[in-house]
Amino acid sequence: MLRTISGFDRIGEENAFAVLARATALAAQGKDIINLGIGQPDFKTPGHIVEAAIKALRDGHHGYTPATGLLATREAVVRRTLTTTGVEVSPENVMIVPGGKVTMFAAILIFGEPGAEILYPDPGFPIYRSMIEFTGATPVPVPIREENGFAFSAEETLALITPRTRLLILNSPANPTGGVTPKAEIEKLVKGLEAHPHVAIMSDEIYDVMTYDGEEHCSLLTFPSIRDRLIVLNGWSKTWAMTGWRMGWSIWPDSLYDKVRKLAVNCWSCVNAPSQYAGIAAIDGPQDDVEKMCRAFDSRRRIVVDGLNSLPGISCATPKGAFYAFPNIKQTGWPAKQLAAALLDEAGVALIGGPDFGILGEGYIRLSYANSEENILRAIERIERFLAR
Repeated sequence: MLRTISGFDRIGEENAFAVLARATALAAQGKDIINLGIGQPDFKTPGHIVEAAIKALRDGHHGYTPATGLLATREAVVRRTLTTTGVEVSPENVMIVPGGKVTMFAAILIFGEPGAEILYPDPGFPIYRSMIEFTGATPVPVPIREENGFAFSAEETLALITPRTRLLILNSPANPTGGVTPKAEIEKLVKGLEAHPHVAIMSDEIYDVMTYDGEEHCSLLTFPSIRDRLIVLNGWSKTWAMTGWRMGWSIWPDSLYDKVRKLAVNCWSCVNAPSQYAGIAAIDGPQDDVEKMCRAFDSRRRIVVDGLNSLPGISCATPKGAFYAFPNIKQTGWPAKQLAAALLDEAGVALIGGPDFGILGEGYIRLSYANSEENILRAIERIERFLAR
């Protein structure tokens, strides 16, 4: 009998892909499915980005690139970081990676081992906990509470740190809740972290441009006191509708950069060259499509919140960022995953049950408004009919 390592018995997955597969199978059987489950912009990648990749192919950029990414791509990230945060970083601290998850994988692999503790948001992106458990480290959930506007609490987070804590994972704007943590709370957390120099921080800022109602994203890069142990995760997938291009970047402190470079050499070698040229065009080219997409998400967000709050047994806090709503469904009497499954099978609406995002996700479902207003309205009508039965 083959014997694999015990880590694979602990590893989880992202259930959004399982729901997508189920929705696709139902659609193939002729059922009309409205997919509000997957976290993927429904817009096409802007044309000038596509053309940049085509040009790179025609120009013969078909070979390996450096494991850390093309210098020109890393320099584009430096320019973009300065524009969005006011912070100047070195291209020698930038890694170009095949998607956002790779930064999570690398950071958790670098710090996770039996006996270590890693703090992560709950509810939060499911791969955080999955990878922590894979390494054998102890996952310690940081509660993300509706009554706190789905922001993390600095006081509650700091209270969870022990001498065994190796890594703290943060995410704002957040998946799955749409929460945005205010700058004042982040400042309080950073001040507290100064007393815990043994704790590294990974800040997942993939939704940094998607904030609403006057909220502003506060990057952890703007705090010099933690820069020597800060990893910032970002990428092209959400901002420029490039999920399938598998293009991410991360910014690493000097002490960790060579470690992640070695992981790249041993695992993914490099990111394909044409996508990197597309990434440069995305950053340096016109941002009209990005602005248009964010305006559309804002409009859809209002429709989603109004529609969900009109449904029996459902209340929905207004998301301040990203493109997700995380409505409270406790008054319906349904367990969250059962409700999500029934809505898909019986109403033709694909959603994700809150427990797929953590222990504190029970009583909630995640709805992605990265879909058209027409489909969102149709989905809410179907949910209303289902709940009225």
